[in-house]
Amino acid sequence: MKIITANLNGIRAASRKGFWDWFNDQDADFLCLQELKAHEHQLPPESLPERYYRHYHFAEKPGYSGVALYSCNKPDAVHIGLASIDPETDWSRFDAEGRFIMADFGNQSVISAYFPSGSSSPDRQAGKMVFLEQFLPLMQRLKNEGRELIVCGDMNIAHQNIDLKNWRGNQKNSGFLPEERTWMSQWLSAGFVDPFRILYPEKEQYSWWSNRGQARANNVGWRIDYHICTPAIANTIKRIDVFTDHWYSDHAPITAEFGG
Repeated sequence: MKIITANLNGIRAASRKGFWDWFNDQDADFLCLQELKAHEHQLPPESLPERYYRHYHFAEKPGYSGVALYSCNKPDAVHIGLASIDPETDWSRFDAEGRFIMADFGNQSVISAYFPSGSSSPDRQAGKMVFLEQFLPLMQRLKNEGRELIVCGDMNIAHQNIDLKNWRGNQKNSGFLPEERTWMSQWLSAGFVDPFRILYPEKEQYSWWSNRGQARANNVGWRIDYHICTPAIANTIKRIDVFTDHWYSDHAPITAEFGG
């Protein structure tokens, strides 16, 4: 099973930069995209690969956020938005931004998720913490119900010091706040695994670079894009590659391969 996750920071812009030419050579089973910044009728034709049996998109606000999930096989069910699987929780402010798609295949589910950023204002940071506080119990519930999960996406959190270059200077910034890192640790202590760290416990590898200054040229980045899995899936990880030979976005596509 080969799963690619990529924050495109605009699917139309990434398409013009050749993302689909690269993707069509990858022979992936799943593609999880974030930050489409486009409604479905605005998608470029090349973003609908013929070999993919199904593709699903969720974007509400024009030019903002949005997620997509592509699959070679037809899902048993597709859940668009968090309220679709957790109607008793108020997800309205987050579903209005198009942040979650889940596709079920038997007892296995693949999720494309785009966590909120809190960098623009204190209100946005407070909203991000609400999202996190609601998201973890939902993931725990799905796991306890027997679902094997692969949560792919931009989670806007660098978990450990090793996950960003300038960790000392970012301890008071959104994405590396103590409460965010603690939340990530709680998730990984609740029966979930970061398979990248299974393969590379000490590797300094980033997935996002600021467009300011020379961050990309100097590799001053953050690892904020993940495949977070339940253990039965994570323990079959074979390889994870971060593609940086060409730039389609300020994030790099990440490919994970799993197998029995």
